Amino acid sequence: IASVDNVYIQNYLISMDGKNETSQEMHSSEESNVAVNKLNDIPEALQEIKKHLGDRAAENIRERIKVEEQKKLNQSEDVDRAGHKQKSEDTEKLAVKKEETALETGNQLIPTPLAHIPLESLMEIETELVYTDEEGISFEFTEPVVSTSTQSACQDSKEADALSAPQGNAVPQIDERLQRTLREGSTCYRQNDYTTAAEKFSTALQLCSKGAVTDNPFESSPEDISSITSFIDTKLVMCYLKLRRPDDALNHSHRSIILNPAYFRNHLRQAAVFRYLERYSEAARSAMIADYMYWLTGGTEQHISKLIKLYWQAMIEEAITTAVSFSVMYTPSVKKIKADKIKKVKDLFAEKHPDYMEHIYTDLRGLHILPQTAEWPSLHPQKYLLTLGFRNKRLGKILERCLSKKMPIFLDRKVPFSPVTQEETKSYWDNTGNKIVPVMDFIRSTKLTDDLCAYSRGVEHLHYASLLGRLHRVKEQSQVINQAMAELATIPYLQDISQRDVNQLRLLMADAMDTLEGKSDNGRVWNKIQKIGLIEDYLYEAEDNYLKNKRQRTARMEKNKMKRTQSREQQHQSLGNTKLSLTSLEDTTTQQIRNLTL
Repeated sequence: IASVDNVYIQNYLISMDGKNETSQEMHSSEESNVAVNKLNDIPEALQEIKKHLGDRAAENIRERIKVEEQKKLNQSEDVDRAGHKQKSEDTEKLAVKKEETALETGNQLIPTPLAHIPLESLMEIETELVYTDEEGISFEFTEPVVSTSTQSACQDSKEADALSAPQGNAVPQIDERLQRTLREGSTCYRQNDYTTAAEKFSTALQLCSKGAVTDNPFESSPEDISSITSFIDTKLVMCYLKLRRPDDALNHSHRSIILNPAYFRNHLRQAAVFRYLERYSEAARSAMIADYMYWLTGGTEQHISKLIKLYWQAMIEEAITTAVSFSVMYTPSVKKIKADKIKKVKDLFAEKHPDYMEHIYTDLRGLHILPQTAEWPSLHPQKYLLTLGFRNKRLGKILERCLSKKMPIFLDRKVPFSPVTQEETKSYWDNTGNKIVPVMDFIRSTKLTDDLCAYSRGVEHLHYASLLGRLHRVKEQSQVINQAMAELATIPYLQDISQRDVNQLRLLMADAMDTLEGKSDNGRVWNKIQKIGLIEDYLYEAEDNYLKNKRQRTARMEKNKMKRTQSREQQHQSLGNTKLSLTSLEDTTTQQIRNLTL
C-alpha cells in the first residue's frame, strides 16, 4: 500500500498546478473582485473549475459573477464611480475611527461567545455529519443509490459530496471485486459490525494497491484513483472511531485528505479523531477547513454549515478551557493593527487577564476568523486580532521569537550546528517543545492562511517530526509527517500561491514521502529550510544577546555614574562640614584671644 501511496502522491504533485489555478479563481480573499472579473472575461476558466470541482462549483462561480454584475449595475445607477469610491473610503475611515475609539475607551466589541455546547450536541453533529454512511457516493455503486436509511444531512449535502468525486461525462466504473468488497463493508457497517467492516475496507485498500481500482486502470485519471482510495480511507476512519482505535483512525484521516483535500467530510472526520484524542485546537482547525471546503465546493445548505461552525466553536471553547499556560483575547480589527496600537491592546488584555501578564504577545502574522462571524461568501468578513498572555515569561518570549520569523522553527541546539544528543533533545522537548506546540496549534485554529509563508503550517509539523525522530518516537513521527502532508495538500485550496510556492510544496511532499520510506536525509529541501531557520534563529539570538548586553552595559554605566555622583556629593558634603568645623574653630580661637587680652 505504501508503494501505491507513492504513486498517488506523485499524481497529486503532477496535478497540483491545476488545483492551484482552481484555488486562485475560487478563493474568497480581498482580491476576489479581480478573480471574478477574470472569470467573467475568460469563460474558459469556468471549464477549468468544472473539470476539477464539478458543475456545482462552476455554477457557484457563475452565481458570484451574476451578483458582481448586478452590484456593478446598481452602483452605476445610484452613484457614479468616484462617489462610490469616496463612500467606501469614508466607510472604512469610520470603521477605523470606531476601532481606535474602542481601544481608547477599552470598551471592546469582543465577540459574544455562543452558549456552551454540551457533549450530547457534539455527538449528534458527529452522527449526522461524521458517521454518515455515504451510500450515494458514485464510486461505491455503478448506479448511484439514494440513501433512505441515513440522516437527512446526507441528502442535504449530496451536491457537495458529489463535488469531491472526479467529474466528467461518465462516472468511472469500479473494478468488480472492489465494488463487491465495498458493498460488503458498507453492509457490515450499517449492521454495526465495525470489526468486519474495517476488515472489508482494508481488503479494498489491498485491492487498490494491486491495481484493482477501475475496470480500465490505464484510462483512469489520477484524480479518479485518488478519490476512490480516499473514499475507502474515510470509511476506515469511521470504523476505527467506532472501535475506539483513534491512532489508526488518525492515520487514515490524514491519508484521505492527502488523496482528496477538497472533500469537506475528510476534514470533519479528522476533526472528530482529534476531539477523541483531546487535541481540541487541531480539531478546531480541521473543522474550520471543513466549513471552508464545504462552501468552496458548492455546498449551499445553511444547516450543514451551521453544524460545522458549532463544532468548530465547541472545539475552540474546549481548547481555551483546557489551556493552563496561556490565555487569549480576540479584538475586532478592520485591518492590520499599527505598532502604536499594540500597547493599548496589551493594556486591555492585562486588565482583563491579570494572571497572565508575565509576557503578552499580539499575533501580527495575519488576522483571525471566528465561527460566530465566519461567512465565506462575504468578501470582507469580520476579522480579529489575537492576543495571548503567558504565566511563564520564557515560554512567551520563545513563542514570539518563533512567530516573528518566516519559518516557525525554534532553536534546540546550544552551539550552532553541533550534534545534539538524545538526552539534550529530550530535555529540550520536556521543558520547551511540548509547551510551545499546543500554543502554535491554538493560533492556527482560527487562522485559515498565513500571510508570511503559505506552507508554514507544514513546516511546523515537519520540524516537530524531526524532533520526534531524534527522540526515536517513530510511530508519532510517522503520524506527524502524514499530518504535514495533509496540510501541504490542502494549501492550494485555501489561498492563492505562486509558482515558487507550488515548487516548494512539491519538494516538501517528496521529502515527507522519502522520510516515511526511510531514505537518506541528504539533499532534501526540508534540510535546507531547517538550516536557514536555524541560522535565522542564531542571528536573532545573537541580536537579542547583544541588545541584552548593551542594556546591561548601559545599566552598569548608569550605576557607576550614579555612584560617582553620590561620591562627589559626599565629598562636597564632607568638605562643607570641614569648612564649618574650621570656621567654628576660628571663632572659638578668636574669642579665647579676646578673653586673654582683657
